[in-house]
Order: sequence, then C-alpha cells, then structure tokens
Amino acid sequence: MTHQIYSQQQLQLKSIARLKQIYSEIGSTVEVSDKRCKDAWISAIVNYQTSKIQKVAPAGPDEQALAQAELDNYIADQAKVVAPEPLTIVEISFDHHEYYADDKLVASISHDDNHLTQRWVITINDKEVFRANTLMRCDRFICTHYKDGSLPVQEKEATPCTTGNEIMAQIFNECEKFGFEILNEGIYQNDEKLGEVGQTDGGWWFTRAADKTQRIPCDSAMSAVQSLSMVDVSTDSKSVFDEYFLEQPLEQLTGDKLQQLLERTELVTA
Repeated sequence: MTHQIYSQQQLQLKSIARLKQIYSEIGSTVEVSDKRCKDAWISAIVNYQTSKIQKVAPAGPDEQALAQAELDNYIADQAKVVAPEPLTIVEISFDHHEYYADDKLVASISHDDNHLTQRWVITINDKEVFRANTLMRCDRFICTHYKDGSLPVQEKEATPCTTGNEIMAQIFNECEKFGFEILNEGIYQNDEKLGEVGQTDGGWWFTRAADKTQRIPCDSAMSAVQSLSMVDVSTDSKSVFDEYFLEQPLEQLTGDKLQQLLERTELVTA
C-alpha cells in the first residue's frame, strides 16, 4: 500500500466530508452501509485497509518481511489510543465556566435565568450551540463532542485561563487583611455590603455600595479593597480606615490614597 494508513482513532476525528475524500483516495471498494452515518464510512475505510494488507502476496522473503512489518505497524496503530488534549475547566463564577485545551478557549457554559427549564447554555464564538437543565449535561456535551472532533472550533481569542482565578485570589487575599467577606459578587463586612472590586482590560476598579454605577479606577487589588475599607460601617462612626490607615506614615501613601485621606478628614471635621 502506497497511501497513508489511517487508524480508527484518527478517522474518528475526521468530518464525514473528509472521510468520503479518504474513501475515494485509497480506492476503497467496501460498500458503505449508511452513507449518512460517520461510523459507516469509518468502518468501510478500516475494513478495506485491513483487507489490502492481509491480501499482500509477497514473492520472496524480503517482500514477505516488508508486508509483515506493514501489517504489524497497522495493528499497533489501530491499538494505540490517541486521545485529544485533556480539557481544563476554569470556574469564573458559579454560573460561568470556561473550557480550555492548553491555553485555547474551547467553549463556555453560562446560566440563563430567563429560561424556565434549560437554563445552562453552551456558547462557542458567542453563539449558543446547546442548552440543558443541568451543568453536568453541558459538561458531557462538550467533552464528548470535543473528543470525537465534532465540536465547532472556537475562533475567539481567549485570555489566559488562569486570569479569572488570579484576580479573585488577589481580591480574596486583600479582603482577608480587613476581615471582609466576598458574597454574591460583592464585598461585605458584618453583613453589610461595602461594594465591589474587579479588573477590566488590565485596569483595577472599585464600586461603592452606595453608588453602584460609578467605577472608580485604582492601581491594584490592594488599593481597591483599601478604598472600600474607608466606608463607615460601624455604629460609632469609627471605620476600618480610622483603625488602619491613620497609623500609616504619610510617605508610604500614594497620591490617590493621600487624596482619600484628605477627603476622609474633611468629612470627619465637617
């Protein structure tokens, strides 16, 4: 045989159109039982390759050895399981999961509150490709179709898969310093929401609970959480700011923190 020998695993990753092309290229004469079925084309190609190898009639010892080696290689190739790269699942939030192969985004799962029954949605290239009533069914759909090569190819450029987790880790670490809690995508102290902290396009920001629409830019997660700590949440008007920042040397405060200190002083003395 002078053409390429395909393993069953390799053929599983091909589309029906490509399988038809391979069937024609190798000159297969095996009848395809159902031309609409992918497995039927694969079976026809594999059976034809096997029959051609087994029917080789060598004229001498050298040719016989070559034929045997070709058959051995084919059998070994068929037995080898060549699985696609395993998928990495990144939980951006409870209702947002992303699936990656290495650093490439494969698919996203989100939660649709507006749907009555099938609220979990798989999105590829910003288009819905599947929805179900449970997260696990969406997970099974992605893994199954990724493995057999039938999942649409994600063309959207993905951010590094660790970005979401790294951002949350930084926010969590800074909140721990002040005894804050992260609940429902907000930062709380004593069951009272202080506001939110996040990062967009590489820039940090925070939003106070009193003004949800105003995103105030800052230079780091530490600066954002510290800014939220200036909100007065205690009954005796003594904030976390008073307990922590007033003890810091002025030379260690950046420009925006000095401005915040000035604003806080004006509020207290007013």
